[in-house]
Amino acid sequence: MADDVVYMPRQAAEDMVQAVLEKSGTSPGNALSVARALVAAEIDGQAGHGFSRVASYAAQARSGKVDGRATPEIVQRAAAYAGIDAGNGFAFPAIDLAIDTLTELTPKTGIAGAGIRRSHHCGQLGAHVERLAEQGLVALMVANAPQAMAPWGGHAPLFGTNPIAFAAPRKDTAPLVIDLSLSKVARGKVMAASKAGRPIPEGWALDKDGQPTTDPKAALAGTMIPAGDAKGAALALIVEILAATLIGANHSFEATSFFDADGAPPGVGQTIITFAPDLVSGNNFADRIEVLIGEIEAQDGTRLPGNRRFNAREEARNRGVAVPAHLLEEIKKTGSA
Repeated sequence: MADDVVYMPRQAAEDMVQAVLEKSGTSPGNALSVARALVAAEIDGQAGHGFSRVASYAAQARSGKVDGRATPEIVQRAAAYAGIDAGNGFAFPAIDLAIDTLTELTPKTGIAGAGIRRSHHCGQLGAHVERLAEQGLVALMVANAPQAMAPWGGHAPLFGTNPIAFAAPRKDTAPLVIDLSLSKVARGKVMAASKAGRPIPEGWALDKDGQPTTDPKAALAGTMIPAGDAKGAALALIVEILAATLIGANHSFEATSFFDADGAPPGVGQTIITFAPDLVSGNNFADRIEVLIGEIEAQDGTRLPGNRRFNAREEARNRGVAVPAHLLEEIKKTGSA
């Protein structure tokens, strides 16, 4: 059955993904960075950014659509900015470089930024900003993706699902993390449903004729519906400018698909902005954010964004990583090809 799962230790899951990517021509360091990100996403319940990506990543590394051996490098330097060229490789090694750079820069400058171009699918944005918050920084990240969503009132895909993520450190507890797609759901969830043979809820997407659909294959050939309708489409435009126009990455309508091995590299972009909260706030950020969160939690029925990840991570520690059986079979087949 599509919903059958196999549990395995986290390290074993990472080793499995890394081995498949290395066999497909990815360097060990890059394969490790990608494997850690995909397994973390699966654990956090972000299946569209997890194991469902392994086969397509491997195929793109084999075809050369992604350069699995690329070494990201900083090609622009300013006092508080780093422009990073991902070299048409996987996004995660470039994001690792951005995080290391921003962790060093931001405490000196108060605010800093990194722009990554010639990049690829960057997965679960919340995990990236969470890493920065764990280093004591407030972080905002935006990314564009291949066209999947029409501008409001339009009929053809132009923007990607163009996610936004934010994280802030907290006192004596895990960071606050907010991660959202500007389509009603991330397109990766539609791809995961297609691979599992499951329908999608009505209201997620339209088919190529602009009609509502529950068929994930028809949805992938059509357009995603923006979250918040016109407001979501406007936010997608903002992200497009910050993550592509501003930093010299491909626009969504110029990018090739993340899902197949055909064509040129996608060449999309990601922009990360970080703040040193003590320097910016005059050393009272830690107290102020707890006041704000306390007011939220004082109301019955409220829940902070991102808190579901804690239970998912605890379950993975106790039971292992849940790998959908159909994806485990796909990964094994990819590794033996």
